[in-house]
Amino acid sequence: MKCPFCEPEEELLLYENSLIRILIDSYPAGRGHLLIVPRRHVESWEELREDEKTALLKGAEIAMKNLGEALNPDGFNIGINLGKAAGQSVPHIHLHVIPRYENDCRFPRGGIRKAVLDMEDENLSLKERWERNRMNGDEIKRLKSLFSNI
Repeated sequence: MKCPFCEPEEELLLYENSLIRILIDSYPAGRGHLLIVPRRHVESWEELREDEKTALLKGAEIAMKNLGEALNPDGFNIGINLGKAAGQSVPHIHLHVIPRYENDCRFPRGGIRKAVLDMEDENLSLKERWERNRMNGDEIKRLKSLFSNI
């Protein structure tokens, strides 16, 4: 099976350098949901080199800056699912940067800590929600323009 992060679809690629790629998430949990991935195929945190770890965090910083300018979110959730038990579905380590907006959900309190609750993620079964969360063409164009200036 081909890795979607090693060979990303061109329309999902916002930025890349020698160490990382920044991609638009195909199944966004929120509008502007991005992924920061190492270019080298690495499945676990322990396999990452120090320069790759630093690059992932720098990538999150770049993503938040450009998302802030393009979409004006009110906050962010950032996280990594490490291993199948933690919900990692693509065996290539990746960091999620999810913009958050006032009133984007009924119960935002707890943020990323909600991951430990034993509840199905309703986003996974609702195709219409992925579609609603996807950025429109103008938003993607604006974001790509911002990333091209790095």
